[in-house]
Amino acid sequence: MTTPALKLYSWNVNGYRSIVSKTLNSFLLEHSPDILCLQEIKATMPPSGDLSLPYPFQFFHSADKAGYSGTALLSRVKPIRVSTDFDDANGEHPREGRVISAEFAACHVVCAYVPNARHELARLDYRLRWDDGFRRHLARLASQKPVFVCGDLNCAHQEIDLTNPSQNRYSAGFSDEERASFSSLLANGFVDTFRAKNPEARECYSWWSYRAKARERNVGWRIDYWLADQRLDGRWQEPRIHIDITGSDHCPVSVLGDVTLFA
Repeated sequence: MTTPALKLYSWNVNGYRSIVSKTLNSFLLEHSPDILCLQEIKATMPPSGDLSLPYPFQFFHSADKAGYSGTALLSRVKPIRVSTDFDDANGEHPREGRVISAEFAACHVVCAYVPNARHELARLDYRLRWDDGFRRHLARLASQKPVFVCGDLNCAHQEIDLTNPSQNRYSAGFSDEERASFSSLLANGFVDTFRAKNPEARECYSWWSYRAKARERNVGWRIDYWLADQRLDGRWQEPRIHIDITGSDHCPVSVLGDVTLFA
């Protein structure tokens, strides 16, 4: 990439108000993302959409259920348009604030918080139906412009992406069905940016349980991603997992994107 790049970050903050009181401001000062996508904000944002953060364009999508789920997209570049959720002809998806899609000059950025299949895979069938709808949504966007997808996608795709794959074969986020669904997403024209640049990298995780000092022991999962449309090859670089940033049970992930895609 020879043109200037924008810093694109994604972070499941596990509660917006909690992260504000912990590390959000220091994170913004140190890393200064140009576009910041947040998941699991767990908050109803003010109608003004102004949280006194250094972003002129702030978009929030809260769940109907108070204190649950929710996403946000903060940008220093003005999007052409922003939408939430995706087409739902059957009306089966509850309003959980899971998707924000922003159109820019030559690409889309989609922030997603994918549903968890839950204990004993109690919500697996719904999760797979949601995945199908999400893939159709991305295909519609991709028919217009190339797409970046980021967020907590709630799936460790390969065995290399979690500490104990054999023990979690039937766990939410690593079931055969969810991994196959993730493979279908990639087969629809997307690249896992971190794995593309680091095909053999091990012990690189973005989520750790709060239990048993899992983060201190680096017993984790890589379930947070930046995916890039294959047509964007050569227009992104330096995918990173920022394990040093605390304040949530997830850490941020980032990639650099060609500035001409956005303005």
